[in-house]
Amino acid sequence: MVQYQSKTLGKRRELSVYTPPGYTADRRYPVLYLLHGLGQDYRQWTEWCQADNVADNLIADGKMPPVIMVFPNCDTRLTVTDTASSTRSGKADGFEGYRKPFEDDLLNDIIPYIDAHYSTISDREHRALAGLSMGGGQSLNIGLYHLETFAYVGGFSSAPNTNKFGGMYTAAEFIPDRKAAREKLKLLWIGCGNKDGLFRISEKAHQYLNDIGMPHVWNVDTNGHDNTEWDRNLYLFAQRIFIQRP
Repeated sequence: MVQYQSKTLGKRRELSVYTPPGYTADRRYPVLYLLHGLGQDYRQWTEWCQADNVADNLIADGKMPPVIMVFPNCDTRLTVTDTASSTRSGKADGFEGYRKPFEDDLLNDIIPYIDAHYSTISDREHRALAGLSMGGGQSLNIGLYHLETFAYVGGFSSAPNTNKFGGMYTAAEFIPDRKAAREKLKLLWIGCGNKDGLFRISEKAHQYLNDIGMPHVWNVDTNGHDNTEWDRNLYLFAQRIFIQRP
């Protein structure tokens, strides 16, 4: 666990960082930011899910380059003295479609902190954003608005929260700049199990992307809204990021 000062939120906050086997300051690494679900915190990706084990095995098998993974607290109400509660429901304070104020905390506080304290490759070509459930919605909404920051974006069991897809919050455009997205995105991933209550919303997002000719991966399996689904999507997504192409 790492503490950092969020100037955006005016308080100290927590996150967790995974460094790959053999990590050294003499080498620079790409970074994958993984966002958790509603009612959880930064620990979900390594306590409910097995993100660290997934990465260890992919790296050992040569299916993914060594990467740094960052697990922030995506609920801006959480401070260093808070723990998440599984009884939380509904919209968290100030999410505004799962973007602000966490969006500003991520872009202006978390990413600069990670780049200053870890041996990162600090450009968009070596930065990915993905998440599960609420964090998947945040990843899509934030990542697709900030193509200057992220080249890889993934949502697992997520509902991009625009009214276009039956989302709960804002009517914001899913992809504000289609031309830039086609040119800049190296990977856009939408994954959801067909037993998930959010499946129809994710499916509508996939259909919309097809309609506008936006390249993307649509990964469907037979899982529900659970850690098996999220680990599986991470396993597949991670093999397609930070690939060195000729």
